[in-house]
Amino acid sequence: MKFYNINNHNEIINFEKALKIGLGKNQGLFFPIFIPKINLKNINKILDMDFINRSSYIISLFIKNEISLENLTKNISKAFNFPLKLINITNNISCLELFHGPTLSFKDFGVRFMSQMLHYFNKQEKIIILTATSGDTGAAVAHAFYNIDNIEVIILYPKNKISVLQEKLFCTLGKNIKTISIEGDFDDCQKLVKQSFEDMTLRKNFILNSANSINISRLIAQICYYFEVFAQILPDNRNNVIISVPSGNFGNLTAGLIAKSMGLPIKKFIAATNSNDTVPRYLKNGIWDPQKTIATLSNSMDVSCPNNWPRIIELFQINNWNLNQLFSQSTSDYLTEQSILKLYNKYKYITEPHSAIAYHALESKITNKKEFGIFLGTAHPAKFQKYINEVLNITINVPKKLTYYIKKENLSYNFPNNFSYFKSFLINNYI
Repeated sequence: MKFYNINNHNEIINFEKALKIGLGKNQGLFFPIFIPKINLKNINKILDMDFINRSSYIISLFIKNEISLENLTKNISKAFNFPLKLINITNNISCLELFHGPTLSFKDFGVRFMSQMLHYFNKQEKIIILTATSGDTGAAVAHAFYNIDNIEVIILYPKNKISVLQEKLFCTLGKNIKTISIEGDFDDCQKLVKQSFEDMTLRKNFILNSANSINISRLIAQICYYFEVFAQILPDNRNNVIISVPSGNFGNLTAGLIAKSMGLPIKKFIAATNSNDTVPRYLKNGIWDPQKTIATLSNSMDVSCPNNWPRIIELFQINNWNLNQLFSQSTSDYLTEQSILKLYNKYKYITEPHSAIAYHALESKITNKKEFGIFLGTAHPAKFQKYINEVLNITINVPKKLTYYIKKENLSYNFPNNFSYFKSFLINNYI
């Protein structure tokens, strides 16, 4: 399959090139030239497969002309080597826990698949991966690419705006992983990455890539766990599924909408945001008006200008869907905390701010007992240990994979929010 640049439809490339360059001309995102369709009979067949083989089949529909199914399955087995758990909260609300990977975040799925694909396709060229993170992406990228030959990783993150545990997970590795705290917010970090891709001097001297959700490989990988949702629920519930997605950069929701477009019978999506409510306001009044980013409890969703939104618009236009079909809700820090308390006090379920926002949005949209609601659990609560302990007045256990990094030295640089300064760093250190 080929992929086209949303901002320049004349730029059409294969998966390998889209994987390697990340962004197209004019900072355009790549998108499949068509969405593979699966009829309901075949969907029921693939739901009977195990997660690895089902994921290999789904992804092969997008890239089978560039990699054999056998090699694809080998790489997916390495990438998706951890469980997904559907946890029942009530009779008709469940949480799909996507945080059982090596960095305790759903982003392990997309980034680990991307790293395996880059390793598979790379012809010994030196690639520099630039990535901005508001929390969990940084750890997932760092661990997925750590010690991979010919790949250097530079991760930008907003200084003092992510949790200490999140920071320690990816700022302590060293070797081919460089981390830089920026005096600004996530959108400032993302802007520096985009400016780098547009700078002709950098493009001339380096092979640049990004492991953010702008990379099409991450998006394709995330489609797979929406099919896993349906594999884990009872067949009687499959026609009335509502999925609430914690949304920051909107890659997670984009993948879900692609799954729906492929034929997965998802009844309704809810784009659950924090106080950075650009999308809920846009869906209400039709005006795209990003405001200054607000720091919240759910820091990984502190994004005012979500990069994947053009893909969602593209998908709705292709399918002739009406944007009124997409529900979106903004949740304050106060209501986020109340949802964390409710889930624990009433159901003895411990969650963290991002997942709690998805739960809060879902609970208000379930209108009858026939509907089956699922909210995505995107991060392990232990990553917010101090906050969760204070709110719930308990002591939650921290997994060993976290405690190991807590004790290690933070190796980050600290830079001003200045592109010339960052550009000089790249030139001086990598040419």
